[in-house]
Amino acid sequence: MFQTLTEKQINLIKGIFWGQAIGDALGLGTEFLSKSEIAAYYPNGFTDYSQIIQDKHRSRWEAGSWTDDTDQFLCICESIIQVNKVDELAFSQELYKWFKGSPMGIGKTVYKVVTVPQFVLYPHKASEIIWNLSKKQNASNGAIMRTSILGTFEFWDDEKVIENTEKIAKVTHWDQRCVGSCVMVTLLIANILNENKFFNVKELVAIGNKYDANIEPYISSTLSPNIEDLNIDELNAIGYTLKALSAGIWAYIHATDFEDGLLKVVNEGGDADTNACVAGSILGAKFGYSAIPKKYIDGLKNKEVLEKYFDDYIAVLKNAMMNKNI
Repeated sequence: MFQTLTEKQINLIKGIFWGQAIGDALGLGTEFLSKSEIAAYYPNGFTDYSQIIQDKHRSRWEAGSWTDDTDQFLCICESIIQVNKVDELAFSQELYKWFKGSPMGIGKTVYKVVTVPQFVLYPHKASEIIWNLSKKQNASNGAIMRTSILGTFEFWDDEKVIENTEKIAKVTHWDQRCVGSCVMVTLLIANILNENKFFNVKELVAIGNKYDANIEPYISSTLSPNIEDLNIDELNAIGYTLKALSAGIWAYIHATDFEDGLLKVVNEGGDADTNACVAGSILGAKFGYSAIPKKYIDGLKNKEVLEKYFDDYIAVLKNAMMNKNI
């Protein structure tokens, strides 16, 4: 076993941070659009922040800015930095602090959960209450969009990755489809970091089946090399956690480089910033920061903030490895 992070692992983890934020910022350009609308808005294809149409929704952000998806990713990051471990109460406090700052783009499920009285003290109970009020039907993508970082903390121990992911996902999303989809993303990232191991579809289905049988068809669909077969822009399901999962897994299996894989996901529309967060973080783990085109790094707004979070997080992760004598 390794005693500290290798340069390769640091490059991959940095790829996850930047892949998350870049996917978010690019995905904003096609968020909530159908394939036909994307073709009308971007007749020559969408490839860059500068192209983002300035309609009522998108004009709230400066081109190249990430949205609430990455804000919440950084809330998880900050909570780990603060307490040197993954802790649902620390995360709930960071999430509530962010919420009180009047963020843009907050999802309905997260909003409902964080406004339950005493959320910061009993986040899991608040999450379960809101899920029950939805008649146990709500399986939105507000957890999977933020949890890729949990594939990097204690990545050498699959059981800890699972435990960490479950308790953070459940802070706002109680449904097992949400929890399972988050775990699948973090486990595949952890295994790349730990053993350079890539799961096949059969292995991914086995992980998903431990949570909910509804996950299997979404994973099996990713075997198709044609991303259009995923129907990511399906009108009544664009915010479904399993749609985001399938987009990420498709990129994981089929992408031959970071840019091509991410742009294919982005140009499918639907809840594109979330789909691209998931795909971008996975592609960052697969190819590393060094494989991300410079134009996407240079054009990202607030990149110095992301860099500071990354540096602080790596210091905490190195200390965790030393304390565990990895």
